[in-house]
Amino acid sequence: MAAAPPAPTSRLRLVVGEEELLRARAVTAVRAAVRERHPDSEEHELAAAGLPVGQLADVLAPSLFGGHRLVVVTGVHEAAAALAEALTSYTKDPDPDLTLVLVHAGGKRNEALLKTFKAAGAAVDDCPKISSPGDRIAFLRNEVRAAGGKITPDATVALLDAVGNDLRQLSSAASQLVSDFGGTIDADAVARFHRGQAEVSGFTVAERVLVGDTAGSVEMLRWALERGVAHVLIADALADGVRTAARVASLNTSNIGDLARQLKLPPWKVKKAQSQARGWTIDALQQAIGVTAELNADVKGAAASADYALERAVRRIVEIRATSGNRPRGR
Repeated sequence: MAAAPPAPTSRLRLVVGEEELLRARAVTAVRAAVRERHPDSEEHELAAAGLPVGQLADVLAPSLFGGHRLVVVTGVHEAAAALAEALTSYTKDPDPDLTLVLVHAGGKRNEALLKTFKAAGAAVDDCPKISSPGDRIAFLRNEVRAAGGKITPDATVALLDAVGNDLRQLSSAASQLVSDFGGTIDADAVARFHRGQAEVSGFTVAERVLVGDTAGSVEMLRWALERGVAHVLIADALADGVRTAARVASLNTSNIGDLARQLKLPPWKVKKAQSQARGWTIDALQQAIGVTAELNADVKGAAASADYALERAVRRIVEIRATSGNRPRGR
């Protein structure tokens, strides 16, 4: 679990990691600290992808009017070689009246640029992916605590089950629950608050798909889209459900405790995955994983219509289950 980013103490700063929410919070914290020290600071935010070197040079050049400047360059993992070289050169003689923040989504691309900034003394905000159940539970508890409340263990499980893994939605739900109920949040509060939302979440769509319910899957998908659930969240829920079912089905044990330890998943999720994996073959689940991989690209811009891509994927996965030897319901 990443700690809150410290106030900027360096003219050079790196915000690095896969977790988008944590990156955004780190940049916000830097911006707030700069404004506190320099209320009249000039701010620029540039996307590295396609950014001309000349435009970067103009922003980094000493200001004719004086005063401090904050320059945030996002997506530097996508920076072209010439732009990365220009940023590298800047570290040799950084402007004392400028705070330069590079935001990198993690991975190996332009890793040399990060090493150069670190060697030059850049402060680093690490924003690692929050992927393990334990980390998500810790994140949720911290969000509730930050909002001024407490949450019981069973309420934590219930909220994760209802909302899913998206950190922004978890954070928003935590704040709203504390605002509505105050004090200690229990499972009953979560159930009352999220009854409507849970009915149309991406995970509910995934549940209907995995049990082979064509009509129910499509109905829940359309409800979710009408309620404004993001395409990518539904796609992620489908992928998570299929992958978890495949992991559970691939192991030669049905003992929930053993599976939970081997897969590093909470028992409640293992039990649900066991139920959803019934009627599937390993080969069929592998095919379904391929469908969700295609869907991930489709909802991020590869398809002309994300709505159509989602419904097509839902129908394809149900059909794969049907041809693996189990007739789906709702047909």
